[in-house]
Amino acid sequence: MNDSYPLPQKSPALRVVPQPSDANVHGDVFGGWIMSQVDIAGSIPASRRANGRVATVAVNSFLFKQPVFVGDLLSFYADIVKTGTTSVTVQVEVYAQRMRLQDEVVKVTEATLTYVATGNDRRPRALPAAE
Repeated sequence: MNDSYPLPQKSPALRVVPQPSDANVHGDVFGGWIMSQVDIAGSIPASRRANGRVATVAVNSFLFKQPVFVGDLLSFYADIVKTGTTSVTVQVEVYAQRMRLQDEVVKVTEATLTYVATGNDRRPRALPAAE
């Protein structure tokens, strides 16, 4: 279960190192903290596509594949997989570079989330035409 992966050959949407406050007393990072970072990473391409504000409307799938530890360097890769009239669905993959083992890279999480474009009134609005 410790399969090592190469990092994807594209820019991550987000990179972060979890701190002790993000983990339990054993150094295992809380799943909820990871979920919040995935939501942030997924919102980046969604808000770019929407050209403005988006709100998370669904977590379609979420799979924790490996544990995450304090000190791991996490890279979040987010890609749009579907658009609707007002919605953007994004797939997020998370890889951990184990800082204690420089060569070990593991895929720790994968998720699919749906965002809806919203206006200043926080009500759904149509996505702008694709460029």
